[in-house]
Amino acid sequence: MSTPKSPQLLIVEDDLALQKQIKWSLDRFESVTAADRESALVQFRRCTPPVVTMDLGLPPDKDSVSEGFALLEKLLDLDPGVKVIVLTGQNDRTNALRAVELGAYDFLAKPFDVELLNLTVERALRLHELQSENQRLRELRGTELTQGVTTRDPEMLKICRMVEKVAPSNASVMLLGESGTGKEVLAQALHQASRRSGKFVAINCAAIPENLLESELFGYEKGAFTGAVKTTPGRIETAHGGTLMFDEIGDLPHSLQAKLLRFLQERTIERIGARSSIPVDVRVVCATHQDLKALIGEQRFREDLYYRLAEIVVNIPPLRSRAGDAALLAHAFLKRFSQEQRSTMRFTEDALRAIEAHAWPGNVRELVSVIKRATIMAEGDRITCEDLGLPDVAPPSDAGDTSLDLRVARETAERETILAALARANGNIQKASELLGVSRPTLYDLINRLNIRVEKI
Repeated sequence: MSTPKSPQLLIVEDDLALQKQIKWSLDRFESVTAADRESALVQFRRCTPPVVTMDLGLPPDKDSVSEGFALLEKLLDLDPGVKVIVLTGQNDRTNALRAVELGAYDFLAKPFDVELLNLTVERALRLHELQSENQRLRELRGTELTQGVTTRDPEMLKICRMVEKVAPSNASVMLLGESGTGKEVLAQALHQASRRSGKFVAINCAAIPENLLESELFGYEKGAFTGAVKTTPGRIETAHGGTLMFDEIGDLPHSLQAKLLRFLQERTIERIGARSSIPVDVRVVCATHQDLKALIGEQRFREDLYYRLAEIVVNIPPLRSRAGDAALLAHAFLKRFSQEQRSTMRFTEDALRAIEAHAWPGNVRELVSVIKRATIMAEGDRITCEDLGLPDVAPPSDAGDTSLDLRVARETAERETILAALARANGNIQKASELLGVSRPTLYDLINRLNIRVEKI
């Protein structure tokens, strides 16, 4: 039994005879109908058709256009990409133009020409398809630029697209997130996407003693202090033309914060013991797991420095909040570490369940450590729960969704389930379709409809 096609068109018309006429005129398109604003919104939420034809005079106030404009605004609010074609009376051109100004695709006067109406709907459908495809390609291209980031989580993919947008600029970027979430990996991806000619240079503000940090950052001239036997450029100067990352910026000593602020304002540095300034062109990225605003309140971090560094703020979610990423990353790390040992290893089902259920308080860093230890300690070519050192768990049960919008709830559940299956199958469509109990073509259709990224990025 074939699956019915999704409606391409919603026809909103209160005159039932005219409604049937429009439906017959557009019989080559799959369509649904509605006679008022409420039923139109129900049909639109249920079917999400890309094109809508509608009259502005709708009950209960057919002599006014208020219901029609209210419906138009709501449709565009639900889906800004929907193409609305307004069908108006001969003397209603002013309202038709107003509808187009609000976002309607086009308008036609009644009585309409059948061929013209068909052509208008066809063009609207084609435009919607092209815009949807362009959006999908932009999303995929955005994630391709962030090499080294492995994810399928929607929030992380948004962050990847943000990185693509920010990369060409010189704006300072602040990466916030728990320890071990991959802030430096994302900073390196930002540098790669920027195509800056210089190097990526990172310095951990918490790992270097305060009395050495200034010389590490700004460099020094020969003879500037005891032991300065030669002129040495600092990390800032070394990153000229590239990207400079301040890791754990919250631990930067207060005495150096003013000097860093001056560098950010002037884009010049002075080596210790020097009397001349050196211009430096660097992209500044900083990262921390601390609450900098709380440190500002405690007067441990300068507020003016914060706003210089936080031109763009990126909040990186912890691993436990990233749908499917734990299993996806586990497969990637297992492949890497097993290759180092010149063997091929894979996870057992109980190991994958344990990986998906674990909270990972240490985030990606903890996951790397667990997988590396397991590849060393495993007896054979299969990684078990015992090898991972994680408690075994039963398969997860279905959880209820509190959303009252059934379409949104269904799509959310489908997305989460497909992401989990793809992660467990390590991106293998055949295995994922078997886990989900659907055919490969059905899974491909779902992946395309939900805009799920299949390849590793």
